[in-house]
Amino acid sequence: MARIAGVNLPSQKHICIGLTAIFGIGRKNAMVLCLAAKISPERKVGELTETELELLRDKISAYTIEGDLRREVSMNIKRLMELGTYRGVRHRRGLPARGQRTKTNAKTRKRRGKKK
Repeated sequence: MARIAGVNLPSQKHICIGLTAIFGIGRKNAMVLCLAAKISPERKVGELTETELELLRDKISAYTIEGDLRREVSMNIKRLMELGTYRGVRHRRGLPARGQRTKTNAKTRKRRGKKK
């Protein structure tokens, strides 16, 4: 079981897919990390050696991931809400913030304290 940035990576998946289990790393960044660490993206996570995992940890440390990224995103949303911007008001009301229609869609975003 490979553990990077406090996240257990699924050992049966390819490394380029397994890295996406870390919050803040998507498919593109995972491919960039694999190429930077000179690891084949098709290799499984369980096949990696400890030195390769250490190399990946070093490369990943340059990114803002997991708890720090979640904190940064929540602080950005709080800032928008305090400023009273349109997006902040939409977040405060629990409505979609990016211009989606709400007359017929957005049921999951508009659900307020109701059970399924």
